[in-house]
Amino acid sequence: MKHLPISIATADHYRWGDGCDGWHLVRTKTLSVIEERMPPKASERRHKHERAHQFFYVLRGALTLEIDGEEKRLMAGDGIEVTPGQAHHAFNRSDADVRFIVTSEPSSHGDRIDA
Repeated sequence: MKHLPISIATADHYRWGDGCDGWHLVRTKTLSVIEERMPPKASERRHKHERAHQFFYVLRGALTLEIDGEEKRLMAGDGIEVTPGQAHHAFNRSDADVRFIVTSEPSSHGDRIDA
């Protein structure tokens, strides 16, 4: 297996939610690393994962993450983990894009339950 550099210019891209973008930087059954862009005032649906353990890390901007009813505001350089079974909901309440990395182990795809 060749180890090649990856970036949002070369990664598989997908659209989600209200104008949000995601780029699969690592995509295996056991590990997922996604860079995401959430435009101003966007959010996702509240959900949880049965198996996936996630870590959110903000690259740029401000991300509000509600976890089990408690809101946390994350700024660039901040991260927070979400354990399996914890209901969570991401918001961009700012007037600028927010860029962040979501790492999931195992992959969260197919493991999402609306909460």
